[in-house]
Amino acid sequence: MNPIARWRSLMFAPANRHELLAKFGRCEADSYVIDLEDGTPVDAKPSAREQLPQAVAAARSSPLRGRLLVRINALGTPWGSEDLAAALACPIDGIVLPKLESAEDLQQVDAAAVVAGRPCETVGGIESLRGLLDIRAAVRGSATLRAVYFGAEDLATEMGVRRSALGDEVLYARQRVVLAARAANLAPIDQAVTAIRDDELFQADGQRGHAFGYAGKICLTPKQAAQANALFVPSGEEVAHARGLLAAVAEQQAQGRGVIVFRGQMVDAPLIQRARRVLAEAGEEVSKHG
Repeated sequence: MNPIARWRSLMFAPANRHELLAKFGRCEADSYVIDLEDGTPVDAKPSAREQLPQAVAAARSSPLRGRLLVRINALGTPWGSEDLAAALACPIDGIVLPKLESAEDLQQVDAAAVVAGRPCETVGGIESLRGLLDIRAAVRGSATLRAVYFGAEDLATEMGVRRSALGDEVLYARQRVVLAARAANLAPIDQAVTAIRDDELFQADGQRGHAFGYAGKICLTPKQAAQANALFVPSGEEVAHARGLLAAVAEQQAQGRGVIVFRGQMVDAPLIQRARRVLAEAGEEVSKHG
């Protein structure tokens, strides 16, 4: 499967709420995140870090359908470096690094993973003005970085703007993140919808993010995770179109045709590549379709 297709839902729960972490197994998500950062109050951060092994055990108390990650505090904070060491000492699959702003941030995670001797998938958060403007340089050269998420709330706060349901105030930033991620062959994960009971808003926002090119979404509830899993896969119509196009390509190439046409449209290399990606994201073996 295309690795970008494995990041549809990034489900968060606070590190100090073990009773919520124990419910991870009831939720179908591609990734589960134990959150030492925004989800954990400042006065609870040291104890949450000390009890991280118990938090991980709680999260793994029922079978998980995806990877288990820990979001540490930013490396520039008083807690970040200790969070990183504590997280990598636990049986987790990777690190969520908030407020990614430079390649040096990722190098610190990479080095810590080597010291810990633990395989690590890193997700970087682009949620500050510096991180947004320096994103292309920041995501280069990491051995562990697999995805980046767009953190709209922190960015809007730094910009001094009020968040709206439509989100035009962060539209440029949202699109810049997805373009930079795709250019670096990283999975782009879309912004959170903090109105956790507004299913229609999550659906509309997710559809917009999918149209922009995002591969998944931050999720704050099991229902949001289920919605994201359904949103960030090709539709049946898209899959059928891709199958038909690749079949037509194989047939016409076998006939020696130089110009390939499918449903009245000339087919070139980008259309073929797009069709193959649709099938890969749908979990189909592309070779069977040409």
